[in-house]
Amino acid sequence: MEFLIAFAIFDPVNTEIMTLLLMAAGSGSRYGKLKQFDDLGPNGEFLMEFAIYDAIQNNFEQIVVITKKENVAFLEEHLSKRIPNNIEFNVLAQELTDLPDGVTFTGERKKPWGTAHAVWTARKVIDGPFVVINADDFYGQSAYKKAADFMKSDNDAFALLGYTLKDTLSEHGSVSRGVCEVKGDNLVAVQERLKLVQKENSIVDEDTNLEFTGDEQASMNFWVCRPSIFDKIESEFRIFLKDEDRIANSELYIPFMIQEMLQAKEIEVKCIPSGGDWFGVTYASDKEKAMNSLKEKSDSGKYPAPIWK
Repeated sequence: MEFLIAFAIFDPVNTEIMTLLLMAAGSGSRYGKLKQFDDLGPNGEFLMEFAIYDAIQNNFEQIVVITKKENVAFLEEHLSKRIPNNIEFNVLAQELTDLPDGVTFTGERKKPWGTAHAVWTARKVIDGPFVVINADDFYGQSAYKKAADFMKSDNDAFALLGYTLKDTLSEHGSVSRGVCEVKGDNLVAVQERLKLVQKENSIVDEDTNLEFTGDEQASMNFWVCRPSIFDKIESEFRIFLKDEDRIANSELYIPFMIQEMLQAKEIEVKCIPSGGDWFGVTYASDKEKAMNSLKEKSDSGKYPAPIWK
């Protein structure tokens, strides 16, 4: 009697699932409402639903949404009806009371601790490579493919999916952007510029009067991260909470964390041109353009209509 024995080769890289983490805890002060939950799609979809769809199409297997406590139940109900059942799905609340072990805070504060803290909120549900994005930005389908390819091919490095600065401005007011310094394909630094506006032949930061050509790579908060960032955020958060000047109104930001890790040579960060057609809804007057763009993409077949069957 002959026996056929098959051996499965265990590849630890393939056991890690890819996660999309969406930050949806903002207040939409300039937009006038919670833009994360505005029906911008041609069939009433939220903007974040297009990001989730793009991620799933590129083999992401877990979706994590960070939002305010009062929005958790609503988002769980809304998205769980749409996201395929084989996708792991978590909605987590970013709360002021979520602090490192042994640390207390008894002061007065209304706004959250910042985007880095939003990422840290997911530390107990993410244990593999993950992408961090804003829930109120559209990043383009190619960005998710490039991010997925990068995560599959590189086990250690972080990455930033960059966008051409001149393509990220608003016609309706100044914007804040992280302008990148890049050497080869390595990210050297990201400098936050707070009031960028288009002038005749250049882009000017009205806060510093610095001028840019517009061809620079800009960070739109599309990061490929590794779980090691959670320990870094906690370490910096402990320092932050001891600083009485910062604790009142300052925030911890993801670019700051990655910049700190870069300078300490703890990580390598690649800057990958996204090739995507980014747009956002900073102001209420950006809404019509966003809706028209999403309708055009659906009409042309880039997305099914409705997006979820």
